[in-house]
Amino acid sequence: MYSPHTPIPEAIVAKTVIIMGAAGRDFHNFNMLYRNNPEYRVAAFTASQIDGIDNRHYPASLAGHGYSEGIPIRPEAELEALIAAHQADVVLFSYSDVPHEYVMHCASQVQACGADFVLAGARSTMLRSNRPVIAVCAVRTGCGKSQTTRALVEILRNQGLNPAVVRHPMPYGDLSLQAVQRFETHEDFDTHHCTLEEREEYEPLVDMGATVWSGVDYEAVLRQAEADADIILWDGGNNDTPFFAPDVHITLLDPHRPGHELSYYPGETNLLMADVAVIAKTDTASDEGIVRVESNVRRMNPSATMVRVASPVVLDAPEAVQGKRVLVVEDGPTLTHGEMSEGAGVVAARKAGAAELVDPRNCVMGSIREVFDKHPHIGPVLPAMGYGKPQIADLEATINACECDAVVLGTPADLRRVLSVNKQVVRATYSHADSGEPTLQSIVTALLDKKCPEWRRTRN
Repeated sequence: MYSPHTPIPEAIVAKTVIIMGAAGRDFHNFNMLYRNNPEYRVAAFTASQIDGIDNRHYPASLAGHGYSEGIPIRPEAELEALIAAHQADVVLFSYSDVPHEYVMHCASQVQACGADFVLAGARSTMLRSNRPVIAVCAVRTGCGKSQTTRALVEILRNQGLNPAVVRHPMPYGDLSLQAVQRFETHEDFDTHHCTLEEREEYEPLVDMGATVWSGVDYEAVLRQAEADADIILWDGGNNDTPFFAPDVHITLLDPHRPGHELSYYPGETNLLMADVAVIAKTDTASDEGIVRVESNVRRMNPSATMVRVASPVVLDAPEAVQGKRVLVVEDGPTLTHGEMSEGAGVVAARKAGAAELVDPRNCVMGSIREVFDKHPHIGPVLPAMGYGKPQIADLEATINACECDAVVLGTPADLRRVLSVNKQVVRATYSHADSGEPTLQSIVTALLDKKCPEWRRTRN
C-alpha cells in the first residue's frame, strides 16, 4: 500500500480502473490496492447483488489523495457505458458467491469493451494482525458460518481468552459514518442504523456477550479490534476470502449443495486454502451428499483436516407449530444469492409437525414481490429482506397479510425487535454440535499450538 504522503511523480500516467462490487469486498480492494497509489485512478464502482446500494459515492474522507469529490457508485447495468466514458484500462471484479461461469461472462463483457479483466489474489488483499487470527469462511452463503463462529467464541473463552469477532462488511448506509463499527449492545444496532441483514449477523454474537467489529476501512477496524482482544475471529460473509491473513483457515461446506464447492467464486478458493474443512448439517443432509463433498475435499485439498458437524435446529415453542398452518420466514441472503429454497425455519416447522407451510407469494407487498420475481427458485417461504426502512415495512406488511396460525422465524436475529407482527411468533435457531472425531475444538487448538505457540497466554 502507498502512504497518504507519497508524492505522485508527474511522469506516471495512471491506469483508469472500474471496480465491480457489492458494498464490501470492492471497498476493501480499493483500500488495499489503489488508495493513494499513483499508478491507478479509480473512476467508478459498480454495484450488484444488494438492492439500494448504488447511486452513492465512496466518500472523499475514505478515498484518499486525488478524490476530493469521492468516487461514484453506479448500477452494474451501466458497466459498458462506464468503460467507454472513462476509457477504462482495468476492471477489477470484487464480489463473491457467484458461479464460475458468471465470472467468465463478466470477463468476456469487459474484454469485448477493450479493458483488462482482473481478479485480485487473496493474499494481496490480506492485512497482517499482531494477534492470532482464525478465519471462518465458506464455499457458499448459508453453509453454517454463524454457529461455527459462536462455537469458537465459547471455545476461546474457555481457554481464558477474549476474542474479537470481525465481520465481513455490510456497509449499506452512510459510508463516511461506517468506517469503523463496534457492536456490543442492542443500542449499537440503532446507533449504526443496521439493516435486518446486519442484525442477523451481529445480534446472536452480541446476545452471547461477544463484541463484533465491522465497517469499511479494515486496517482501522483491525487495529482497534486488536487493542480490544487477545485473538481475532474473522467471520467471513458471502463466501468471501479473509481480509486478514489467518493462522487457521476454516472453510464450511454444505452437503445439501454438493458440488457447489467446486463451481463458485471464490468459494473454491476458500476450499483450496483451508486448513480445516468443516462438513456442516450432517444431521439433515443425505449420505450421498456428505460423501460427495468429502470426496471433493480429499481430491482438491488433501492436506485439509475434515471435521463433520451437525447443525441441530432448536424451536423455542414447538407446541405452537404442531398441527398448525405456519408462515416460515428464512434468512434473506441464504435464499437469494445463496440459492437455497428453504432453511432452518422449514426444517424446524416440519420436525415440529406443522400441518402446512403457507405460501407467502399470494400476499407479498411492495419490494418483497420483486425479490420473488428476481429469485424464482425460492420455495413457499418468506425471505427476511430488510435493506432499508421501506423494505422492512414491506416485510412487516407481508407477514401481517398472510393468513396463518403462527410465524416461524428461521433468521438468526429476533425480528420481533424491529417488526410489529399480528400473529404468534416462534423462533428457530441453528446451533453447533460435533459429529465424532476430530472435534472442532481439538483440531483448532492443535493448529494454534503448532502455528502460534503462545496463543493461550492472555494479555494479563
